[in-house]
Amino acid sequence: MRAMGIALMLVCIVAPILAERRPEGPTNEKAQKTYKQGLEYLNKGMKDAALDKFKKADQQDGGLCLPCKKRMIQYGIELRDWKMAEAAAAEVASQAQGDRDIALAHYEFGVVLFNEGLDKNKDELFTRAHEEMTKALAAFANFPDAIFADGQALARLKQDDAAKTKFEQFVKMRPADDLNRQRALRFISQPELARARMAPVFAVTTTDGQHVSLDDLKGKVLLIDFWATWCAPCRESLPRIRQIVKKFQGQPLVILSVSLDDDEKQWKDFVGKNEMTWPQYLDGGFTGADREIVWSACHPANVHH
Repeated sequence: MRAMGIALMLVCIVAPILAERRPEGPTNEKAQKTYKQGLEYLNKGMKDAALDKFKKADQQDGGLCLPCKKRMIQYGIELRDWKMAEAAAAEVASQAQGDRDIALAHYEFGVVLFNEGLDKNKDELFTRAHEEMTKALAAFANFPDAIFADGQALARLKQDDAAKTKFEQFVKMRPADDLNRQRALRFISQPELARARMAPVFAVTTTDGQHVSLDDLKGKVLLIDFWATWCAPCRESLPRIRQIVKKFQGQPLVILSVSLDDDEKQWKDFVGKNEMTWPQYLDGGFTGADREIVWSACHPANVHH
């Protein structure tokens, strides 16, 4: 679970399997340099500039740069550049060969259309997303993520019986501890939830051994506090968090603090010293650019347009 990732509600339906086949980069020498520049922009948090470089690298590579297109899809969704994301996804689908790659390509195209449908609230896009998932499953029927995503698209179109069939099929294919399986079970019993703006599924194990899963907290209020030891406003807010913990003790409120630190010892020392007795989870590994984003969020006045 990444703090910045929660901003896009449905990007979570993009399965990790899509990353398995990403090559290292383009083959053309000029395209390789441009692609590398795009990666450098990403490390600096300059995603718009990076997206332009990936598009240029793909052009320099004769339109055959799969990793360029993958980046264009990923950051096209994140930056809501739907025209670019759609075009890249369509090209990947048209160039895919072999049942597995064809299934993955149409699934990924469906994910783009689904997210665009959420953003624009247009049934036409959910219909197209359903069509792409159908193509994915025609190429490779045993594709749980496409089945789940198709159920979501059908639910958005208010085809509840068809959506429930997809969710039931997905449930049979996934183990009991699968988070999306838990979510699918809720969709089966309450199809309207599949049309609600629900938070992405997640599960963490806190420092004291508690297993915290979003769907296991049904009927409770969850407060997630993203913080870091290097974030001054976060440290200043600690007394307020303590007050909330004390005030609502014994009530149906769960408070989870998620630290963005990358130094585990420093984090643990800080938590112990400041008697942060409520559930704690470390989700470190942020870059300098990510820190600046968090800092700007903590200091709205510092954001320059």
